[in-house]
Amino acid sequence: MHEAGVHVVSTDEKTGIQALEPIHPTLPTRPGLVERREFEYVRHGTQCLIANFEVATGQVIAPTVGSTRTEEDFTAHIAQTVATDPKGKWVFIADNLNTHQSASLVGFVAEQCGTRTNLGEKGKRGILESMETRAAFLRDPSRRIHFVYTPTHSSWLNQVEIWFSILVRRLLKRSSFTSIDDLCQRILAFIEYYNRTMVKAFKWTYAGRPLVA
Repeated sequence: MHEAGVHVVSTDEKTGIQALEPIHPTLPTRPGLVERREFEYVRHGTQCLIANFEVATGQVIAPTVGSTRTEEDFTAHIAQTVATDPKGKWVFIADNLNTHQSASLVGFVAEQCGTRTNLGEKGKRGILESMETRAAFLRDPSRRIHFVYTPTHSSWLNQVEIWFSILVRRLLKRSSFTSIDDLCQRILAFIEYYNRTMVKAFKWTYAGRPLVA
């Protein structure tokens, strides 16, 4: 699909990323002593990362970091992503969160795909009536932009979740952040570094061995 110009993208939010700053620096290992890490810290706030993992290439594309994860935030994120290839075909893999099946998102996809059908009214009639009707519209594979939703309780099928675990291990777990701006800048810097030096497509395995990243 990628060779044919179709972007297959796993997308999701990682919420509540804390900007924590230990009140004292970590003391390194010395002969006879293990590393000693400060257990008290200052909380500088939290951020939400909305990330896209392109399945064919392993690239993390068009990330968004912000303080909220509203339906408007997610729609703006999808718009930002599509803008990287405005005429391309996009398949977004997402879980069943209500913001992933919102009226705002339906409106964006309808506009981008030239849909002339009356969308109706949220909570009352037509395509916008309910999450089910909105999801059915967004899932329609005949559109240039459409969504594939993972089964309930199976969000682990979304490959961006694997990449989130890399982000935690390589950046978030042992870092100190002086502010939410510092946290945001370092997340984006890590993504740039990852795309430049570590990027690879994930290969699913059924041999009993876990994916190694």
